[in-house]
Amino acid sequence: MIQAVIFDMDGVLIDSEPMWQQAELEVFSSLGVTICPKRKQQTVGMTTKLVTAHWYQQSPWSSMSLDEAEQAVLQQVATQINAAGVPKKGLLRLLDHLRQAELPVGLATNSPGFLMDTTLQKLQIRPYFSTCCSVEMVTEGKPAPDIYLLAAKNLGVAPEHCLVFEDSFTGMTAAKAAGMKVCALPAEHDWHHSKFDAADMKLRCLSELDFTQLNLRSVLSNERSCC
Repeated sequence: MIQAVIFDMDGVLIDSEPMWQQAELEVFSSLGVTICPKRKQQTVGMTTKLVTAHWYQQSPWSSMSLDEAEQAVLQQVATQINAAGVPKKGLLRLLDHLRQAELPVGLATNSPGFLMDTTLQKLQIRPYFSTCCSVEMVTEGKPAPDIYLLAAKNLGVAPEHCLVFEDSFTGMTAAKAAGMKVCALPAEHDWHHSKFDAADMKLRCLSELDFTQLNLRSVLSNERSCC
């Protein structure tokens, strides 16, 4: 029985992953860190604080503090979201459907609050969410389950009755650790990876979601690919 839906933000509500990659590349490259695509995969799913610490350990710099480097990345991402951010395909249709079904909706993100607010304002979707949880609200970010447990608590719904939409393995791990159902939205290069086998459903995009099949009461293991 699905009684609430919780969304991840980056890569689910908005296609911000390229923005993060560009911002991290520009900031850390300016600090003398060499980041190739293969090395970039080492930090996928980490919080910005952990990403900053990771690259500092790999190639220490002295021109700014770790906090300043982290904030430089976040500010660049915010600028790009304000300039070019749009809702992911199928998102508004899904949010409208959940509203009509009177199902409570939450947001749980590893991003900081100001970036969460920037995204919700740019996409003009804040009214759809009954609770919005950012990484500062919990002791540990994903893959720890803390932020999903907080969102469920705020929604007044038991974790086992929550359905989560996640695009990353880190986020899926957090939601499953919280005891929730997960609809995974893997990137194309990860579509066939076995690490997403633990998901209860796997879609290429939100517009594939079949509401009559889902019926907001159960999640069926299924893979679709129409996008």
